[in-house]
Amino acid sequence: MAKKSGDENTRKISFQAKDATRCPVCGETFRREELLSGSGRLIAGKLTDELHRLYETSRYGDLYPLAYPATVCPRCWFAAMEQDFTKLPKDEIPQVEAAEQSRKDMIQMIFPVVDFYENRDLVSGAASQLLVCLCYDHFPATFSPTIKQGIAALRAGWLFDHMDAGFPGQHYNWLAELFKKKACFFYNEALARETAGKETLSGLAVFGPDTDKNYGYEGMLYVRAVLEYKYGSQKDPRRHYELLADSKRTIAKMFGLGKSSKSKPGPLLEHGKNLYDKLGKELQDFDE
Repeated sequence: MAKKSGDENTRKISFQAKDATRCPVCGETFRREELLSGSGRLIAGKLTDELHRLYETSRYGDLYPLAYPATVCPRCWFAAMEQDFTKLPKDEIPQVEAAEQSRKDMIQMIFPVVDFYENRDLVSGAASQLLVCLCYDHFPATFSPTIKQGIAALRAGWLFDHMDAGFPGQHYNWLAELFKKKACFFYNEALARETAGKETLSGLAVFGPDTDKNYGYEGMLYVRAVLEYKYGSQKDPRRHYELLADSKRTIAKMFGLGKSSKSKPGPLLEHGKNLYDKLGKELQDFDE
């Protein structure tokens, strides 16, 4: 039996947090599931142009770190980033409580069976990010809710990409693109609100967008640009053109293109240069 226990331990990919978390909405007490990362569990692979870190299959199988960061109450499905979960303003609790069935209904339209009392997998991981998008509607501007919705939507899109790779032909590719388009909207809206003084971005300490590295404010500007280039709305071509032109100027200024730049992270600089060239060609096609 001891040998079996040891074998099980070597295959363990997560653990329950020591300290319990109490839901501010329904009072449910639970322990967060955390992903273990040592002992060769995570083998870093390619960094995509959206700054999503891919991982190679290890002896633990395929692991998806983005399935774990969102904190979700397993009873009422209130969700938020870990640092905000217990800080929901008290005057918002009745609204979140009243919306319980509507958020469950929305998630179950996509995933009929989800159980947050069980260990996370791709399904519950994607569902957790969608719940974060919904629940930040109830946080005030000081929490920088719009950019957090953007990050959650983007992470959901990436998880749907992985689901499509594992289960092709189930329309997960359509859902991936849909939520990346939502992320594009949220990123643009967050910057617009910051410019207008309606919402600060200082409530976000780590911009991600993935969990392996924080690319900071400049990384957020880059992600906004690449999302507009790849998923921006075509309903108003002139508006799309303006956003692309603004993105090109931002990328040029941010990375000092045309000059030597040693202060920016290598991968971000490389992706920024590639995006700058693509934006230039896209804008030229518009002009023609």
